[in-house]
Amino acid sequence: MKIWNKRILVIAIVLGAVAIDQAIKLYIATHYELGESREVFSWFWLCYVENNGMAFGIEWFSKLALTLFRLIAVGLLGWYIHTLLRKPETPVGYLATIAFIIAGALGNIIDCVCYGKLFGYAGWFYGRVVDMFYFPLIRNSAGEVLFFRPVFNFADSCITCAVAVILLFYLKQLNQESGVKNQD
Repeated sequence: MKIWNKRILVIAIVLGAVAIDQAIKLYIATHYELGESREVFSWFWLCYVENNGMAFGIEWFSKLALTLFRLIAVGLLGWYIHTLLRKPETPVGYLATIAFIIAGALGNIIDCVCYGKLFGYAGWFYGRVVDMFYFPLIRNSAGEVLFFRPVFNFADSCITCAVAVILLFYLKQLNQESGVKNQD
């Protein structure tokens, strides 16, 4: 694939994934009450929750510091993918995974930067991330969910799936890019 086509693919992935993520989040935020849940299937629910911190609601830093960290991380990933695009030998699949990570991070950054102001509960950079996907896959006899409790969003899925694909199929590529020598 030509370098120009790789750039178009990367841009399309980022813009497409961010658009899907934001469309879902805006739909949930405008059609559900905060805390509302609706069963789609017994194993899949849509739930409107807002996450103030990182994954699983972890809050290690101030909200502003976390948002700024995310912005810097996306900037570094943007620079990284830019350098990868200059190398014709970079696999298209690897570029796609990095593009999905960038898209997922951007989707959550948009929430943090804009949603507080847009929905009127906080200022710029102090918004909460909208989460909605819930998969209560395994329950005990009392009906309590034993496995899978986290509620997440499309952006989180983009990041998680892309990292899984990198670990499964592109670890050698990642090691080459980072300068790690293979110990074969």
